[in-house]
Amino acid sequence: MNAMGIDLSVIWAGIILFGLMMYVIMDGFDLGIGILFPWVEEKVDRDVMMNTVAPVWDGNETWLVLGGAGLFAAFPLAYAILLEALSIPLVAMLIGLIFRGVAFEFRFKASDASRHWWDKAFVGGSVLATFSQGVALGGYIQGIAFDGGHFSGGSLDWLSPFPLFCGVALLFTYALLGSTWLIMKTEGILQARMFSLMRPLTLWVLIMIAAVSLWTPLAHPAIAERWFTLPQLFWFLPVPVLVVLAGYALIRAVAFEYHAQPFLLVLVLIFLGYSGFGISMWPDIIPGHVTIWEAASPPQSQGFALVGTLFILPIILVYTAWSYFVFKGKVRHTDGYH
Repeated sequence: MNAMGIDLSVIWAGIILFGLMMYVIMDGFDLGIGILFPWVEEKVDRDVMMNTVAPVWDGNETWLVLGGAGLFAAFPLAYAILLEALSIPLVAMLIGLIFRGVAFEFRFKASDASRHWWDKAFVGGSVLATFSQGVALGGYIQGIAFDGGHFSGGSLDWLSPFPLFCGVALLFTYALLGSTWLIMKTEGILQARMFSLMRPLTLWVLIMIAAVSLWTPLAHPAIAERWFTLPQLFWFLPVPVLVVLAGYALIRAVAFEYHAQPFLLVLVLIFLGYSGFGISMWPDIIPGHVTIWEAASPPQSQGFALVGTLFILPIILVYTAWSYFVFKGKVRHTDGYH
């Protein structure tokens, strides 16, 4: 906290959490489209799927850059420890995003004979990036071996049941988010196909949310104490209650085949899950070892970086909102952005 009483570490933690949440929401559905590709075989339907995100997909990754750059600028100790501890899944995620991005652009320009290779690259990149993100998140929640300022674990510490389960859970979550996006943006046979896929995906995602919600406090007594002792229990109880209500509303929205409500309800579930994650971890940035204040860079460095961030953040928000506004509405077989 500086002399003016402004806690720059809390501000930066909020900016980083906001950036990562925006990335999960906005890049989640186009990664989900790649995960869903194998269940849609018609070329024209695949073209429509990709055209629903063609105008906006590359801008979505801006939020990941914001989160990573903010972590480096504001909490360099945490950046160094996490990058070393989770280097393999993070590098795998970047490789997946590169494959997905290259395949996205080249697929539209490929001949009919070679397009299937770019389709496979698009699927593989989407699956690898998503699974790696889930593994990295699970490895972070599981805990990072830390010894007085240095990472003291091994490069394969993340290779254990909980992070791998989180990787699979995120695949289902992004697939569900992608299916609801396509329901909102398409029509006809493709939309009907997404409704049929969404029904089992909804059940699996709700089961996995329940599994992670039970697994985490059982494996970490400190998290269990935070959630289940008084008076915190009363303060945090709305989160699981709202998850149940949102899950029930999502099942009804699928049953009645609403178009926009499923997407919005999945966003609510993701936000609630993200809130639960924040409640479990706060204020640690290295779980169980280092708080945001202990990992913070000097106030002068945080303040200098914050000035630029507060200038560019509204521009990113306005650009993003304008992009989605311009390309709102249904995407049909006759539409095309490439």
